[in-house]
Amino acid sequence: MPHPASNKRLYTVSFGLLCLSHGLFAGSFTMILPELPAYLTSLGGAEFKGLIIALFTLTAGLSRPFSGKLTDTVGRVPVMIFGTLVCVICSLLYPLLTTVAGFLLLRFFHGLSTGFKPTAATAYVADMAPAERRGEALGILSISMNTGATMAPALGSWIAKISSLNTLFLVSSGFALVSILILLGLQETLADKKPFHFRLLLLSKKEVIEPSALGPAVVTVMIYLGYGAILTVIPDQSDFLGLSNKGWFYSVFTLFSLASRFFAGKVSDRHGRVPVLKVGLGLLVVSLIWMGTAQTGLILLLASGAMGFANGILGPALFAWTIDRSADEHRGRAVGTVYIALELGIGLGALLSAWLYDSQPIHFARTFIILGALTLGGLIFLFGSAEGARR
Repeated sequence: MPHPASNKRLYTVSFGLLCLSHGLFAGSFTMILPELPAYLTSLGGAEFKGLIIALFTLTAGLSRPFSGKLTDTVGRVPVMIFGTLVCVICSLLYPLLTTVAGFLLLRFFHGLSTGFKPTAATAYVADMAPAERRGEALGILSISMNTGATMAPALGSWIAKISSLNTLFLVSSGFALVSILILLGLQETLADKKPFHFRLLLLSKKEVIEPSALGPAVVTVMIYLGYGAILTVIPDQSDFLGLSNKGWFYSVFTLFSLASRFFAGKVSDRHGRVPVLKVGLGLLVVSLIWMGTAQTGLILLLASGAMGFANGILGPALFAWTIDRSADEHRGRAVGTVYIALELGIGLGALLSAWLYDSQPIHFARTFIILGALTLGGLIFLFGSAEGARR
């Protein structure tokens, strides 16, 4: 049975357990990432390193229409469990499928995890949180995932160093298994559940994209172009500007992103989603231009902090805006639509930045200035369209 609306509170045991499960889930698939390039090389697939993330992201994007539909029909909890179970199984199989083809196949199927779990978790939080605190709730949920994703890679590398890769894969699977055990104790929030049937996997055109989420989806693409760029260009730029540890950029980015998430969702609850999105997009444009014109490692790190802060502002407000606009029975589909746009933005940003940069340090400035101009399109969209007039 769904939680009675009249009795809704935000900080409940269920909400805390969901956040803990989400953090463990994120930790499961991120703790192995630092070791995968070397592992693939040891299998003889050094030239396929670019597919480690690409295949994972591809499957996540392709699966979102299915996860959205199942979230709205079968239920939030079963979909979360399925997504996390993928992590359990794939992590156990890495030591067994020891060919390049087997590894790449696993990366493809491993992406189903993030295609399913976050979609259902976001809908679950929207169901259980008071509407007037939805942004705050989604901000806390994203903090839990970011915390797991930030802490786990270092832990994973440490485990691999003191023990072995096989131990690392077992621990990764164990994290996901504990996440599932937590989910088993959660109460379903979807009132009208249907039993799973394979015909639910047949999608009509209207079930792929939720019309109410088109406005947020357009803004999402513009927001995540820059994120695709930093994944592609920043390692080279960090090295060029003398940052011996290329991870510093991402550590600063994540730290400032977490800092702004603590209050940004609450601000969007009080002052509206669109005003907060406008502020976040403005800061994102400035940070991208600042990044492109950085002449020292310190300036690049400051720009990273600004971009992370903007990212933390935008995330909770964006998903709260999406859910505010969607019908209750289509929440999963709406969230799935925005996640598809997120993957599209990252992919386009990565491709465009690689083309603009062309492995030439002299092109850092043009790369990020052009991406900043494209991101400005999202801000113009909010100011100039009927979508932006909505709170």
